Amino acid sequence: MAKRIVWTKQAKADIRSIEQTIALQILKTLARYTQTSEGDTTQLTDIDPPLIRLRAQNHRILFRDKGDYLEISRVLDRKEAYR
Repeated sequence: MAKRIVWTKQAKADIRSIEQTIALQILKTLARYTQTSEGDTTQLTDIDPPLIRLRAQNHRILFRDKGDYLEISRVLDRKEAYR
């Protein structure tokens, strides 16, 4: 069963600012992850509560796994994601 996705206001603004075709690819990557838990993910260190990074083309989806849902915090270009 797929997990629900909850977007923060900042994450919504992030995805809206990305070109539409790229944003659709990012959403497909996220949908695949929620369905199968497959994807290039890493738990970021020294962040509490834990934050997970999912690679989606040249963007990074930063989220927290809250059990029955994923809370999407940011969707950033890879050049900006780790600043």
